[in-house]
Amino acid sequence: MSYVAGEMDSAFVKEAARAAGFHKVGIARAGPLDPAPLDRVLSTGADADMVWLGASRAERLDPRRLFPGARSVVALAVSYLEQPGAEPKVARVARYARGRDYHAVLKHRLKDLLRRLRERDPDLRAHASADVAPVMEKAWAARAGLGWVGKNGCLITTDLGSWVLLATILLEHELEPDAPHPERCGACEACLHACPTRAITEPGLVDARRCLSFHTIERRGPIPEEVAERLGPWAFGCDDCQTVCPWNQGAAARCDPELRARAGQSGLDLDALLALTFEEYRLRFWGTALARARYEGLLRNAVLAAGHAGEPRLLGAVRAHLASPFEGVRAAARWAVARLGGE
Repeated sequence: MSYVAGEMDSAFVKEAARAAGFHKVGIARAGPLDPAPLDRVLSTGADADMVWLGASRAERLDPRRLFPGARSVVALAVSYLEQPGAEPKVARVARYARGRDYHAVLKHRLKDLLRRLRERDPDLRAHASADVAPVMEKAWAARAGLGWVGKNGCLITTDLGSWVLLATILLEHELEPDAPHPERCGACEACLHACPTRAITEPGLVDARRCLSFHTIERRGPIPEEVAERLGPWAFGCDDCQTVCPWNQGAAARCDPELRARAGQSGLDLDALLALTFEEYRLRFWGTALARARYEGLLRNAVLAAGHAGEPRLLGAVRAHLASPFEGVRAAARWAVARLGGE
């Protein structure tokens, strides 16, 4: 698909976005965002030790500070939902992390989209990002009409549910904006009750200090025992607040081909993971979202998952990690040994 130089308008940008592989696209005028949602997280400590949220507050609340001259925000979404099947009973991985690293996938889609836009405007200045820049992607997706931020803190769409990954492009062009999406959670509170650790302390506020996704991915070192007790089947991330959402019942399965689950990545092989070497980690997990937890984080999560699996045969492999050089792994091993009936 190629274009000739001409006027840059909303219709063209949307056509180009879909041609680049994005499933949803909307446009909003660049300007200040309501600071209340972010400030509520920061003031309550719900950001845990993710200090970058507060450090980049000004840029997050006004994209023009990040990209001077920005006049429009193009909000984009890609679905990662495959046809639902039986979920692994142990060492389960959140659905978004079962294929290629979504950062690489979205970066490729954004590069393709920018190429298409620059065929129309060779001098185009733009700032594209996907989960790596101080851009409030969910807030912009809601303002651009893609969906709304639900009570579980996820961006929910009416057709793809919340099984979407988000990206944005800031443009100097003044484009016709879409209407913001209305909130459609209503009186439903299914996600609040489904959260294993009650991390959704009030509608729309997820306290990272309790969240399984934060602890199994972002947390370095030991996972608090009260959180470890609630991990259940999860070894990386958690989908519980999404799985129960009514908008995800029957959501369209339009998974980006590069995000489709790889063999053995929906549920991890505990025996192999407990014996994982750093070199094996590099070969097996680099290029996937699971690398975000780092080598020692995956070992720690595997040990905790072994405790939850409740299989005495794993006791020896778990006990071997009592002498791990990593504090978080040692703490996990002590908890799991006791859980499996060891001393």
